[in-house]
Amino acid sequence: MPVTTRQLSSEAIDLLGKLKRYAADPLGHTRTTPPALYNSQEIFDLEMERIFAKAWVCPGYAAEIPNVGDYITYSIADQPVYVIRDKDGRIRTFSNVCLHRMMILVEGRGNMRRAICPYHAWTYDLDGKLIGAGHMQQTDSFRKEDYCLPEIRTEVWNGWIYITLDQNAPSIASELAPLEPLLARYGMASYVPVIHQDHVWQTNWKLLTENFMEGYHGPVAHKATVGAGMRLEDTSFPKERYRAFTYSTFTKPEGAKYGNAHPENKRLEGIWRRTAVMPTVFPTHMFSCSPDYLWHLSLRPKSPGEVQVRVGVALAPENYAEINDLEAHLTPLVQFFDQVNAEDRFVVEGIYKGSCAPLAASGPLSWLEREIHDFMAYLADNLAPDLAPHPA
Repeated sequence: MPVTTRQLSSEAIDLLGKLKRYAADPLGHTRTTPPALYNSQEIFDLEMERIFAKAWVCPGYAAEIPNVGDYITYSIADQPVYVIRDKDGRIRTFSNVCLHRMMILVEGRGNMRRAICPYHAWTYDLDGKLIGAGHMQQTDSFRKEDYCLPEIRTEVWNGWIYITLDQNAPSIASELAPLEPLLARYGMASYVPVIHQDHVWQTNWKLLTENFMEGYHGPVAHKATVGAGMRLEDTSFPKERYRAFTYSTFTKPEGAKYGNAHPENKRLEGIWRRTAVMPTVFPTHMFSCSPDYLWHLSLRPKSPGEVQVRVGVALAPENYAEINDLEAHLTPLVQFFDQVNAEDRFVVEGIYKGSCAPLAASGPLSWLEREIHDFMAYLADNLAPDLAPHPA
């Protein structure tokens, strides 16, 4: 049964009231998210119900499954799914649970002609239809034609795969339409995926989302990698606040190791040849679209203090085309982004520990944390739409 606001504890109502107040206050006069919102099991359960059961989430990049039968696995809240390119070349998503005894059908990523359950070998075609079920002849009520894996709503936008359990959610294309003019110049869907990793971090999913959004920590936490030479004063944000996303742009110095357009890149001109756009699609899809590469994260919360992190890197087509030895090229690239991720992991796991401390308290937001303020509004709108802001 859905949880109503009346069923929430007084502590949860107080936390959500403060969140609504801070989200409504002007950026220069507000506070950061109340610490207990990161570690409350009650709030986490509410997030699963009111956000993740309804939101669009991103399992990956369409170019990761280019061929018929290519698939990747994912989950939405407690629902395991697999995303596959069917025999007609369409990207579709199905429940990854066998219709016989609920065994998980496939793991990881790969290519398959059919999904075969590892328990009793019930077999499904690329359209999710049951095509094989041995030793069922004596079950009079059974007809395999009656069985098909539940299909999950799926859309592809600018090369990204998005899925949702909510059949009534507005399309992801309509939600992200204001981003189109900004991203069109990059030709993002043509980037070539080269790295994909899955990790589990000991932190709250919101802390990792917030960390990606703000460049304030870049020159400090990432001084050895992506923060080198970063000019925070060049960071810019949209004038409007959007319901489904936020973003920032920043410019890399000329000659930086990563972040500048290849000489053969004819799509970008002027300052855009060294400018990156960093959108966060609420709740958990983040990417940095640079002239030469695309770095992205997608999160799946496991508990208040644990989150599955999917990380990927794709290269702009002209950068990929000049590679002679892919393995030799990828080795330093993997090392670089592994270091970036290690730097982020150190801080977000540290912040989670700090949020659990008895003396932890909300602090003031910097102008560079504008996107966190946008995210707080998203959380408030979805977690407590009918709740009044906490009094000042």
